[in-house]
Amino acid sequence: MISRFSPFAISFTLTSLFFINLCNLIFRCGCRSLWAGAAVACNIHAQQGHHCPWCSHATGGYAIVMTLMCIPQLGVCFTRWSWPVRAIVATAMFPAAGLVIAGAFGWLGGYWGP
Repeated sequence: MISRFSPFAISFTLTSLFFINLCNLIFRCGCRSLWAGAAVACNIHAQQGHHCPWCSHATGGYAIVMTLMCIPQLGVCFTRWSWPVRAIVATAMFPAAGLVIAGAFGWLGGYWGP
């Protein structure tokens, strides 16, 4: 049973560590790695301009985004693929799902608009 969920544990750990880096990569909001200040330089702290769609919802928003990113990673654990394939695919789900979720948040929030 442990080997069934270990690919998810690996992908979840990487998602947790680099979630904020993906945020900055997509939204160019100023977020940094967790060990380099995290959201201290994010544009949510600026008075004017667009505010990052993920950071502007605070902890609740992060929880929703993390949950949405982790659901496909967890789903990969239930396939019949070999352990290495499940680990690679689950890890690849992080940026793939992140891009889709960011697109939805950015579009619905008007982040890339005028």
